[in-house]
Amino acid sequence: MDESTSTDCQGERSQQSLTTFPDTSNQTTQSLLGDQEVHRSSTEHDIDPQLKTDAAPSIAASPDPFAPLPYSSALPPKQEPVLLDAGSEDDEPATATGFERSTSPASALHRNRGAEYQKVGEEGVCKMHRFSLYETVNRFYLVGGDVLDQKFRILKIDRTADSGDLVVVEDEIVYTRKEMNQLLNAVDDGNKASGGLRLKCTTWGVLGFIRFTGAYYMLVITKRSQVAMIGGHYVYQIDGTELISLTTSSSRSKAERVPEEARFVSTLSNLDLSRSFYFSYTYDITRSLQLNIIRERNTFGQGLLRKNLDYHDGMFVWNQHLLSPASKALQNVYDWCLPIIHGFVDQTNISIHTRTISITVIARRSRLFAGARFLKRGANDLGFVANDVETEQIVSEVVTTSFHAPGPQLYANPTFTSYVQHRGSIPLHWTQDNSGVTPKPDIELNLVDPFFSAAALHFDNLFERYGARIYVLNLVKSRERIPRESILLHEYTNAITYLNQSLPEGKKILYKAWDMSRASKSRDQDVIGTLEAHARDIVGHTGFFRNGDSVYWESSIQNGVARTNCIDCLDRTNAAQFIIGKCALGHQLQALGIIPNETVEFETDVVNVLSHMYHAHGDMIAIQYGGSHLVNTMATYRKINQWSSQSRDMVESFKRYYNNSFLDRQRQEAYNLFLGNYTFAQGQPMLWDLATDYYLHHADPRAWSQRRRKNYIKWFDPSHLEQRSMPQEVGPKGALANKSIDFFDEYWLEYYRPTNLSAFPKILSYKVNSARKYPTPKESQDGISELNVPQPMPVSKNKQQNNDKPETDVSSMITSNPESLEKSSLLSEKLPGNALSDWLRQPNHQLQPEPTPKDSSKPLKNAQQAEKPLKDKSAATQWTLNQFVANSLNPTVVDSEADEYMRYINHPSNLPLVVSTEDPPHNSDFLAYIQSNSPDAAAQILSTDDDIADFEEFVNVGDDPLTVTDADTPKKRYKAYRQWLKGRSLFKQQRADL
Repeated sequence: MDESTSTDCQGERSQQSLTTFPDTSNQTTQSLLGDQEVHRSSTEHDIDPQLKTDAAPSIAASPDPFAPLPYSSALPPKQEPVLLDAGSEDDEPATATGFERSTSPASALHRNRGAEYQKVGEEGVCKMHRFSLYETVNRFYLVGGDVLDQKFRILKIDRTADSGDLVVVEDEIVYTRKEMNQLLNAVDDGNKASGGLRLKCTTWGVLGFIRFTGAYYMLVITKRSQVAMIGGHYVYQIDGTELISLTTSSSRSKAERVPEEARFVSTLSNLDLSRSFYFSYTYDITRSLQLNIIRERNTFGQGLLRKNLDYHDGMFVWNQHLLSPASKALQNVYDWCLPIIHGFVDQTNISIHTRTISITVIARRSRLFAGARFLKRGANDLGFVANDVETEQIVSEVVTTSFHAPGPQLYANPTFTSYVQHRGSIPLHWTQDNSGVTPKPDIELNLVDPFFSAAALHFDNLFERYGARIYVLNLVKSRERIPRESILLHEYTNAITYLNQSLPEGKKILYKAWDMSRASKSRDQDVIGTLEAHARDIVGHTGFFRNGDSVYWESSIQNGVARTNCIDCLDRTNAAQFIIGKCALGHQLQALGIIPNETVEFETDVVNVLSHMYHAHGDMIAIQYGGSHLVNTMATYRKINQWSSQSRDMVESFKRYYNNSFLDRQRQEAYNLFLGNYTFAQGQPMLWDLATDYYLHHADPRAWSQRRRKNYIKWFDPSHLEQRSMPQEVGPKGALANKSIDFFDEYWLEYYRPTNLSAFPKILSYKVNSARKYPTPKESQDGISELNVPQPMPVSKNKQQNNDKPETDVSSMITSNPESLEKSSLLSEKLPGNALSDWLRQPNHQLQPEPTPKDSSKPLKNAQQAEKPLKDKSAATQWTLNQFVANSLNPTVVDSEADEYMRYINHPSNLPLVVSTEDPPHNSDFLAYIQSNSPDAAAQILSTDDDIADFEEFVNVGDDPLTVTDADTPKKRYKAYRQWLKGRSLFKQQRADL
């Protein structure tokens, strides 16, 4: 029976009630919900013939396809505090919760006329943060809700569309919870005969749509976890995804029988989207902090409002291929789909002189010319290089949450600084053939270009992204027995020399080549010292970004970037980037007023934390490109823990060789499919049948051969070399001048969650990584870390005079000192119960000066006199704690222990020196031992001829003692050797006690 003509009793009651609505509302509901979702009585209104079929409804049938429902909107339902699960680790669960529907009857659609509603783009409309996917036989309904679960939107996807077509209808009306619930109930009532409306899954966002040989698939995020918070905006890591086929059940079963379709799905699954992929709802993580701040300031300066971010052709948007179909079908594509980056994100908070500093490291891998290690080398003909990674280091003081300064001054918070670096393969046409078994294949220059076109395009792109000047740090080998890396060194040097001929003075590429591998193996070269010298030069030329305004806080802009590379851009490059980041960290801390100068030493907690972050950053980049962790770490180049680091380096080298030889091809196919480098077409070979993917990553010669060639001398765009400056903070203009901050930035709702009941231990800002996570260079004997921080800023004389007063209250001392607070918290874990906290609350316990040696025994005697049996158990515990604290603060020893210690340290000075053959004095014990053996007893000790023969046999050694001849076999010294020849063990087999 046709589904469009089937109704049940409840549906008939709904039809009778809907007949009282105006005609416009019926058209709206009909166009939104489709043919079978909402039925109307044929006695009063004629049914559109098109709605009797299963074809997709025509949107153009109504002048306003998404007109408001003709009932008055009630007040939003009262939001009750959402209680968190005590067992969950995060403020939000990893899996999204679905939209809570009520099973109200269809008659609940009765509402008053003249409803007030909102449309997308109006004031107060928030971005959606969670989604629920419902399904009927012929439709998918995606319901999205804001962070407060107060406003909802709906998206309809047709499951019966032709193969290759994506039919998506976007509703621009913003509903309340009650209105959305009634709308879904109407859809459910209209589909009772075919199974009703069912919840398919709950998601945190949509990554986009992709198709292979047939219908489209929708890729959604099922699990996520918070990893960082920048300016009140959370950054999430994807922990789980699901690929949903946008077809009916019958069509899906047919597609599964197609072997090519199943293999494409299997190939895509080789790309693990649950590792090192990140997204954010309200912060553009595809761009650096400097670009985001400048863009927002320029927008406000022009009197415009940027509600939807533009991610078109972003080189760091990894799901750009999946977003393309959505951008054609949806008007507000980024309200439903989330751009993601591939790389690394880590955040750490550390306290320096009672000031909390947040350090965030973000690595963005380019999707252009992306791939595995030996399969993607050098650059393509468009200037994009392999292993292109942008690393940003954000250092901010956790004083205020948002990017805005008091006033309010939008995007002018002076506590945010950042520094950006770049790594990438050498921009030449070169490859390595790993089809053999050698772990280091030969390097081949495939194309010798006298004009270095690929390098020119690459550096022009760097000028466009980062400005001038570009500082190139080349770390490849310069001296080799068999030339490999040195071939690229000479060619790369010639390319930089050629390109610098056309650049104006002050904008030329700074080039430094240094054989870091040879220096690390030499005993007379300081690798870290050389890198630090380069780092100071780099940061001095490029500068760093600091937010602020031109009135109260001095701001700065980073012009240029440090481009570091070795042959793989992994081990040596990561060590160099850490040293550059360490130098930039000193400048950032000085700009924030934390330290008086721009130097931070290695043996400090802040550098130790930064080292661990860059080590994890390098490991993740190495896994993505090379298939294993870093082979050579900072411990290798600092020459510490060499034995342990060498064994680890060997294991990682073998893992990298195995992955490059056997697994990289599958990973490369998954990259090509996900990034859209390969798309299926009739008559073209399949992805797995391609002998090489060279033509997938290089431009078609027929596309650019007829174009006018670029000038070989003026290879750069002069506008890219212009000095960049911070726009003035002018604030919104025109109609936006009186708007609140919430209208421009939704950080308040996203960070504070006004309707949620949250616990501090579950909020990311309170449980973010700290210095305790990483082992410090020094550790005290009791296992408590000794915090080592840079020198503080000099204080005024008034503060110094106040600080000179001794504080005798232990509780106030520990509370004001974060180091003491950490030690006290660790010490409290060792003591039973809350004894230490009880002691800290007592005001009468004060720090006493150390006793002199004269009264060293008095505290102990007083303690011994106080030893009396206590009947009360709590009193006994308190007395034991008091004694423990007193003995800890006033360490003493008894007289017997002092005499024993003095006798021990004075013992070497009492030993006589042997200067003659005379018997030393006071050696009665030794003389008694010698005189105990009489001459008669010594004369009875005789040696037989066999003993002498055995002794001579062991003493006389041949010219070649390592060679065992037949004549040597009977000798006793080779007894074990004879046993080994017979197959016996060299060691005695003893019974094991089990």
